[in-house]
Amino acid sequence: MKHLLCLMTVCSLAFSSATLSQAADPLPSWNDGASKTAILQFVEESQDADGDQFIPVAERIAVFDNDGTLWSEQPAYFQLLFAIDRIREMAKDHPEWKTEQPYKAVLDGDLKALAASGKEGILKVVATTHAGMTTEEFNTIAREWLETARHPKTGRLYPEMVYQPMLELLALLRESDFEVYIVSGGGVDFIRAFAEKTYGIPPERTIGSMIGTEFKMQDGQATLVRTPKIAFIDDGPGKPVAIQKIIGRRPVFAFGNSDGDLQMQQWTASGSGPYFCGIVHHTDAEREWAYDRDSHIGRLDKALAEADKLGWTVVDMKNEWRVIYPEASTSESE
Repeated sequence: MKHLLCLMTVCSLAFSSATLSQAADPLPSWNDGASKTAILQFVEESQDADGDQFIPVAERIAVFDNDGTLWSEQPAYFQLLFAIDRIREMAKDHPEWKTEQPYKAVLDGDLKALAASGKEGILKVVATTHAGMTTEEFNTIAREWLETARHPKTGRLYPEMVYQPMLELLALLRESDFEVYIVSGGGVDFIRAFAEKTYGIPPERTIGSMIGTEFKMQDGQATLVRTPKIAFIDDGPGKPVAIQKIIGRRPVFAFGNSDGDLQMQQWTASGSGPYFCGIVHHTDAEREWAYDRDSHIGRLDKALAEADKLGWTVVDMKNEWRVIYPEASTSESE
């Protein structure tokens, strides 16, 4: 009887230990492997005041790209899909758009023709759909779209297409006293419409591209009106510039997924102390999309070569993520 009780006690302790270990895993959606190990090691060492990799709390700045890093970006950037839906909604008041490019391409559902219109055509679509209203009006329109529009492939609401493993990483960093920022090439006000609710990142820690804004008095009320002029493109070399202007500290932790994030990561890696640079490599054609060097969206070429050269962490989505998206009412893919 004593032996049986002892065996039961040992099994109970072993089960409790395994349960605690599982519960203590801050990155449960990450498979055990090189990337998960590198992240956990960096975060742990950054908090060890007696170690040579310690990072003072004030210097724990983490920056993340958004499109392709925190949520999906195919078959087009989601903000562009928002603009396309807006053109379709506004078209009833603009019959001339049926024959005028780039609006005709949008109304015909011809993304190739829209792409062929080049930067000028795409900026025209964005300016038409994002300007001529107050910041509050734009925020309302963006939120309504994000709460109702669904992705053409997955059927998910767009905020449901955030990456569960990255949500866990954001939480881990916050719990470890890192200040977490979004630094994206996307429009800052579009991202601010969902980032706090979705990522837990407040508006003041969201950096992105901006169109012009003017102060106006309307009916006795002070307002900010959005104008079609492009004020700042927060992509490529613009990212470290924006980081310096707005944050004022060099990051020690940076995550991206494309060549547009390269300069942000180079800036992070050029500091005098410990740092972490990570890249989400889209390798999962079944659960998400597989693309890198040949993609027009989220092209990953130079940054991948730099990561290999400098030993940055490259996350193999297919092999290192247990799941892609959070649980939702719809399936991950069809």
